[in-house]
Amino acid sequence: MVRRRKRPFLFYPALAVVLLFLGAIGVFAWGWYGPGPLAKDTGFVVPDGASVYGTAAKLEQAGAIRSARSFRLRAKFFAADTPIKAGEFMLPAGASPRTILAILQGGDVIRRMVTVPEGMPSIMVWERLKAEKLLTGEIPVPPEGSVLPDSYDFARGESRALVLQRMQAAMARVLDEAWDKRSPNAVVKSPEEALILASIVEKETGKPSERRLVAGLYSNRLKQGMPLQADPTIIYPITKGKPLGRRIRQSEIAAVNDYNTYTMLGLPKHPITNPGRDSIRAVLDPAPTKALFMVADGTGGHVFAATIEEHNANVARWFAIRRARGELK
Repeated sequence: MVRRRKRPFLFYPALAVVLLFLGAIGVFAWGWYGPGPLAKDTGFVVPDGASVYGTAAKLEQAGAIRSARSFRLRAKFFAADTPIKAGEFMLPAGASPRTILAILQGGDVIRRMVTVPEGMPSIMVWERLKAEKLLTGEIPVPPEGSVLPDSYDFARGESRALVLQRMQAAMARVLDEAWDKRSPNAVVKSPEEALILASIVEKETGKPSERRLVAGLYSNRLKQGMPLQADPTIIYPITKGKPLGRRIRQSEIAAVNDYNTYTMLGLPKHPITNPGRDSIRAVLDPAPTKALFMVADGTGGHVFAATIEEHNANVARWFAIRRARGELK
């Protein structure tokens, strides 16, 4: 019978040490790769300049990790080389510390939108930005015509000044591009004049199909030295572009100021709203037309005329429509 030789006694403590070491590694890794305590998807904000060290404490306070100290230790061991990003992130329920750090290092920042419709005056742009509670900081009312109507994304905690800066940079870019492509028929002599006339076109018609025709009408009036006689230019000094809410008074039609095109020749001193891309392009490529007059047609658009006689007949028809609706006695 062959007897097996007993292994040296020292083998067993060595094996125990190895097992303990492997167990410790497993626990260490489980604390990094295992599920976290978040019970539901949660938004989390990382401010500008934040480090992993400071963010760990916020994650613990938010209930996203169990221990800021262990998170820092494991982050240093597993993934310390990649910095975290600023912004708002969505952390999924049960996300492991490893998943959370990966999201903060390279995940998609949650973006939100603020929309400026075509023809929104600057005072209302200012009010909209002020009302957005997820933005920070103070801003002045932007100059009229400096904001491009569009939808803009922003991150929670971003400054209003940065969002407004993007809106104004977009307008400058669109205006420059449109000016470079202007038609030889354009009557305006500078990008600033284009912006002013486009703001009037924007307020005068809500029908996209009419914009170039309205631009052509006003271009004709400017060429012939006629007053533009645009009602929105009467209203702007009164409300800063907000709806008047009543009929225009005779005293307001006769008012002399930097905007009223009933009492001045040429363009107003400044824009009367923030025009959209199509209105800017319309004044830089106006429709060829002989029209000098227009009046509402009862359908949301206008009927155009080249002579005062045609215009008077169109006005009479418009008054008949309004009387039939009960709007006039």
